[in-house]
Amino acid sequence: MAIDPAASGAVLKRERVRDALLELIEARSPGEAVPSERALCARLGVSRPTVRAAVDELVVAGLLVREHGRGMFVAAEKITQELVPEHAALTVPQAKGVWTSRILEFRTLPAGARVGRRLRVSPAAEVRYAARLRLVDGAPMAIEHLHLPAALVPGLTEAELEHGDLYEHFRDRHGVRVVEAVQSVEPTVVTRAEAELLDVPELSPALLFERLTTDTEGRPVECVRSVYRGDRYRIVSRLALGPGAPRGGGAERAQEGHHPGFPPGDLASRGPVSFSAHGVVQHD
Repeated sequence: MAIDPAASGAVLKRERVRDALLELIEARSPGEAVPSERALCARLGVSRPTVRAAVDELVVAGLLVREHGRGMFVAAEKITQELVPEHAALTVPQAKGVWTSRILEFRTLPAGARVGRRLRVSPAAEVRYAARLRLVDGAPMAIEHLHLPAALVPGLTEAELEHGDLYEHFRDRHGVRVVEAVQSVEPTVVTRAEAELLDVPELSPALLFERLTTDTEGRPVECVRSVYRGDRYRIVSRLALGPGAPRGGGAERAQEGHHPGFPPGDLASRGPVSFSAHGVVQHD
């Protein structure tokens, strides 16, 4: 599959606009106004359609509210519910197919306020930003946006992001051992540019994963935002109904297969992983 430069460029530009909007949202309280689309265009140096597409996504995600004749406002906070206890075992069946990656963008840039807070680094600190298209048996399945502290992986290469197990590269080439991840999952729809990369119709259902991974020293190693095709995935939650309920295979099986949002193999031999919401993911 050939990657359309225009489509990937549109996705990456809107991702930068989205990050800027999220910083504005996080700096405000629910119900507080945010700048108009026209003001945002001037501030961010992008076109009105680009801003509108990013705003539309955040409205659908429930982070912004449009009020006719009044403007845009920060939405009320969401209610978060954990499906199972934090340290419950997670059993995941092996995903089918061969997973590969194609790099859409790879560069070093300042963390900025929002990413800096998540990675616990200065906004001026350098991070490695990578966008990659994930494929199964050559078919596009997900778009991932990764931010990694440059100080932890100064020699990270595109080849490491495209080939092999990224967490094994962290361990073997950079001396970084991941041990825990906190991940959220929300429904969303794909934009026109994302649809072109994922080979699905615009506004098709998708799963939005956001993950923060830490290492054995408690340092944030990566923050990742991924959009997975909704037509190829479903989440099945395994719930423990009481203290004596069977766990379905034990902790040693928690590291098998493909976890939602994680490339296959990225959790192998790396200790327990806990999620803010647990589930298993399968592609049909």
